[in-house]
Amino acid sequence: MKRLRSAAALGILLAILLGNYADFAHRLEHLRSNVLRLHILANSDAIEDQEVKLLVRDALLEQSEKLFAGCETLDEMKARAWEERETIRLIAQKALEDYGSADTVTVQLAEMDFDERQYDEITMPGGQYAALRILIGSGEGHNWWCVMYPPLCLPAVSADAYFDPETEDFLEHPQEYEVKFKCAELWEAWHEKAGSDAPCE
Repeated sequence: MKRLRSAAALGILLAILLGNYADFAHRLEHLRSNVLRLHILANSDAIEDQEVKLLVRDALLEQSEKLFAGCETLDEMKARAWEERETIRLIAQKALEDYGSADTVTVQLAEMDFDERQYDEITMPGGQYAALRILIGSGEGHNWWCVMYPPLCLPAVSADAYFDPETEDFLEHPQEYEVKFKCAELWEAWHEKAGSDAPCE
C-alpha cells in the first residue's frame, strides 16, 4: 500500500511537471507564431559589405512607419510586407547605389529557423519565425535583425506594450528560465516525434 501511494504521488508530481512544461512550450509557440522579424543579410563579412548592410537597415527603418502605417495585427503586417516588397527592394537598392555598391537586393517573406538572439533588453528564444528577409548580393555575410511585429524596431515601443507579464519576464530574464526552456525544447521534440510516428489517416 505504501509503494502504491508513493507511485501515485510520483505520478501526480510528474503530471504536474509535464503539464507545466507543456504549458510553457505552448507559450513559446504562441510567441513565435505572433512575431515577424526583419532579417537583413550582408553580401559577405567584408567591412564594406557590413557597412552597406547597416545603411540598408537605416533606410528601411526610416521608412518603416510610412510603409506599415495602419497595420495593427501580424496578418496585416505580413500582407503589407508582401504588397510593398518591391518598394522595400527599391529602398534597399537605393541605399546600395548611394554607397556605390553594384550588389542587387532580393526581398523574401519566409518562415525560417533562428537561434536564440538578444535584441536590446530582450532575448528572443530560438525556433521558427516568420521573417521579412532582405538579401544583399549573395547574402552570405553576418546579418542584422529586429522584431518588426510587435514593432520593437521602433525606439518608442517597448516589449511590455505587446507581451503579457510572464512572457515579458522570460524575454528579459531568460537565464532564470533555462530549465524550463530546456524542458520545453525536449517536450517539443518528443511531441514532434510522436506526431511524425502517428499512422497516416
